[in-house]
Formats: sequence, C-alpha cells, structure tokens
Amino acid sequence: MIELTLPTMTCGHCVRSVTETVQRVDAAATLKIDLPTHHVVIDSQQPTDRFVAALTEEGYAPA
Repeated sequence: MIELTLPTMTCGHCVRSVTETVQRVDAAATLKIDLPTHHVVIDSQQPTDRFVAALTEEGYAPA
C-alpha cells in the first residue's frame, strides 16, 4: 500500500491524469483518491519510487 499526497491534484481532470499515470506504471494497480485532501492510496506490488517518478513527470509531485 502506497500513500501519497499530491498538492497539485485539484480537479477532476487531475484525478483522471493521476489515474492514467498510475495505470501506466501498473495496469493491475487499484487506487483510491480523496480530492479534497489531495490524498492517493495505491495498491500495487511495484516500488513506490516508480509511481513517484511517473507522477512527478506528469506534474503531480508528491509532497
């Protein structure tokens, strides 16, 4: 379980972009997003750093 806070995730488009980015790293990953708190929980066997790198590249660097 990977928990991240993405301060720049502020709207529905952001949620879609974050979801697509996570799915590119691991198509089998599941995620829960709480937009008001900018909190994302990813359930995946992939290492955290792969998600952090991909999300940062898309403009959603974890805090």
